[in-house]
Amino acid sequence: MEERSSFLDPHGHRVASILTTPSGGTDKVVVLCHGFLSSKTSSTNNVLTRLLVSHGISTFRFDFFGQGESDGPFEQITTTKGVEQASTAIDLMRQKGYRHVGLMGSSFGGLVSILTAAQRTDLDCLALKCPVVDFAEELRLEFGDDGIAQWKASDTIPDILGGPDRVKLRYAFYEDCLRQIAYIPARSIMAPTVIVQGDQDEHVPLHQSRRLYEALRVKKHLEMVPGADHQFTKSQDFTRMTQVIADWLTQHLTSAQR
Repeated sequence: MEERSSFLDPHGHRVASILTTPSGGTDKVVVLCHGFLSSKTSSTNNVLTRLLVSHGISTFRFDFFGQGESDGPFEQITTTKGVEQASTAIDLMRQKGYRHVGLMGSSFGGLVSILTAAQRTDLDCLALKCPVVDFAEELRLEFGDDGIAQWKASDTIPDILGGPDRVKLRYAFYEDCLRQIAYIPARSIMAPTVIVQGDQDEHVPLHQSRRLYEALRVKKHLEMVPGADHQFTKSQDFTRMTQVIADWLTQHLTSAQR
């Protein structure tokens, strides 16, 4: 059962969303946060939805500001806006009567999920796929000093997905990232947390996930997938990543219910 709708974030921006529920109903849901320049119907979100619904767990997917079908020009997105929208999504699930809520984030959505989970005490579990913990550092490594200077001068960045054209993105995004480094906030997370990353990730430095793992003070697991890249391009790597995440979320939402 799939319900497409939208909700408003704290600034009145419309956020497009999909709630998928198992046929028998449930009081468990996972809020899924997609990656940068992606959408609520990413391949990861779609597969996790299928796996979780088959275990009697709903999923709630939404498009971040300026992406997919949501309001706002992408060039004005910030991590702060993402956290506000993710927290609003969780609140909405609570209002709909879900008693057990998990949170999952991919890459940029992982950063948003870490920061969101650090602010809440009502999450049963957290799952992170190659999370960006310090986006400012990743961008400096990706673009170099000259690229950061060009960004500041033009409010555009190279297409990190490999496209030929530069992407409009205000330099304010980078300035916001400097204020949203997640290592210290991660110490406040109360939800059991799994991190999955490929050891050949070409975008997110491996030391970020390792340092995040050390910062966490809860039940935790770090799954490094040998040979896997950022997108988990190989089918066996993608299957392993989605299965580890789905198993973690299912285990902890089910045990929370008991």
